Amino acid sequence: MAEERLQRRLAAILSADVVGYSRLMGLDEAGTLSRLNALRRELIDPAIAAHSGRIVKLMGDGALVEFASAVDAVTCAIEIQRQLRERDAGGSEADQIRFRIGINVGDIIIEGDDILGDGVNIAARIEGVAEPGGISLSEDAWRQVQGKVTANFVDGGEHDLKNIARPVRVYRIELGGEDTIHP
Repeated sequence: MAEERLQRRLAAILSADVVGYSRLMGLDEAGTLSRLNALRRELIDPAIAAHSGRIVKLMGDGALVEFASAVDAVTCAIEIQRQLRERDAGGSEADQIRFRIGINVGDIIIEGDDILGDGVNIAARIEGVAEPGGISLSEDAWRQVQGKVTANFVDGGEHDLKNIARPVRVYRIELGGEDTIHP
């Protein structure tokens, strides 16, 4: 019997996670879930669709999103983080929903509607080193958006990421008022 060949492709992968989700749920489960669902419906899902992204899976407090373009992934992430900041301006910091976002460009394995492999794992690990409310990119993603996305990229150096064989250079996007996006 012939072995089935793995389906692979290159993709830009965005991994997002809610900062302090367990704490927020401990304070107010129903309210946190309601606010998170409203954010998804009103802000996050429309931004992903506008940038041609595909939500691969939701994991309670996180999401894995696939894009065919690193520019689309990065501009989507910037749009989401800016809109969240605007929405939270003047509100109580104690119950704000903030995300960490990590983006990588890499080879992925397609299994049904799911995606797997180092490309996905690196995006998830980079998300873990992003600042609350911030966006971090792998060097591979950064190379793809240079000259196409105008933002202040800060070299965060090489990181030894959990269960990733080689160190990964990570760039952070400073989300100050001067950033502009060129799709």
